This record gives sequence, structure tokens and C-alpha cells, in this order.
Amino acid sequence: MDRSSMSDKTIEMIGVNKWFGPLHVLKDIDLTVARGEHIVLCGPSGSGKSTLIRCINHLEEIQKGAIFVNGTELGPQGNNADHIRRDVGMVFQQFNLFPHLTVLENCMLAQRRVRKTSVAEARDKAMRHLERVHIAEQAAKYPAQLSGGQQQRVAIARALCMDPQVMLFDEPTSALDPEMVKEVLDTMISLADDGITMICVTHEMGFARAVAHRVIFMDRGEIIESAAPEAFFSNPGHERTRAFLGQILNH
Repeated sequence: MDRSSMSDKTIEMIGVNKWFGPLHVLKDIDLTVARGEHIVLCGPSGSGKSTLIRCINHLEEIQKGAIFVNGTELGPQGNNADHIRRDVGMVFQQFNLFPHLTVLENCMLAQRRVRKTSVAEARDKAMRHLERVHIAEQAAKYPAQLSGGQQQRVAIARALCMDPQVMLFDEPTSALDPEMVKEVLDTMISLADDGITMICVTHEMGFARAVAHRVIFMDRGEIIESAAPEAFFSNPGHERTRAFLGQILNH
């Protein structure tokens, strides 16, 4: 099915269900993300947030429902997954950098293998995005020589090198020491300012207030509440949302 005429919809999830064995982790998820929209997903551990975004680029396979990215259907069998992944960048909790490659080589690798770009073009683009995340001076170093915050910024630059239309962030600051969180969040805020479509799983509520167009609360595999940040934080409509915010904001 082709929905390319719906140009305002970058991502559309319709009746998405996901099981891990007997565990029903996503229950009838309906979600539409507009081009340029910034979504923050929050909720307790095990609520399905990370699984949801991993389904968008078929890192997890859904058993029921449909997912469209830029009008192309992913579907339960993962058809078109490779095509969709070209448009969707992802940054994980762990940085997943290749330890035997330099920062520059990490950022060039997918360009060379997937996009088939020339060495010169891949290098130029890698340096441009390393400059964008303020880490270009570390291009010749190996990941082990960098701090966690620096490695995560390299991971963001690596994803940007593939010219994604959508960026997915799976708790990108959760593995960082507190003093390194701000540098990664500042990088993500700058991306948001550039207008890229973004879905971020995070408990950084200050980031949600600053960047999100919508904050979505998930619990037990369901979307419980979806609202603009001002309404979400000042007047949550569901008791489960209020309980969650009470815990996380008073922590």
C-alpha cells in the first residue's frame, strides 16, 4: 500500500501489536507523526516505549497492524525494511561505535557500504556532521579515548551522515554520567531547531518541555495520554500519568 500522497505524515502506526512470547508488549498502537514534529515518549520501565521505536525501523518485528514511513508500508513481515532504514536514523542507549575504527571511520562506514559514496564525499560529510555536534577535533581518535558524552555525540553524527528524515533516540542519555547529559541534550536540541522529525524515549522532562511538540505517556504497552507539553505537565488527564509524573518530577 502506498500512502505517499499523505505528505504531512512522516510516520503512521495503525493497530500495531507486538508480543514477546506470551507477553503482549504493544497493544493496538495508533500513532501519527507529522513531518518536522518532535515527540517525547515517556513511561515506566517495561511500558513498551523502546519496543515501539524499534518497530519503526524493523529492529523488532510486529505481529499485527501496519507501519508507514513516508508513505511506504513496513507491515508485519518487514517488507521494505531496508528502504525505510535509509530514511530513519537511530541512536541507542549504548553508543554502538566500532572500537577498532576511528571516529571519522565510524561516520564514514555506512555511507561507503550503504550509500556507495566515494571516500572523499564520505569524509567531507562525516567531518561536516562531526562539526555540527561539536566533536570534529576528535575525528582521529578511537571511541575508547572519548568520554561517554563524546561517544554519544559521535553516534548522533554517524546517524546524521545517512541524511535521515527521521531520528529515533532510545534513552540516549541513560548510560551517561550526569555531567555528560547536558552536552548530549544540547546537541539534540540543536537538531530539533533544524526541524528534523524526532521521536525520543527519555525521562529528561526538561528536554521534553523545551523541545517536544507532543509528550506521549505509555504504560503496559498502551498509549495512555498524548498532549502538548504545557497541558501534559500542568494538567495530565489520566491518573496513571499523574502518578508517573509525581514520581519522576519529585525524584
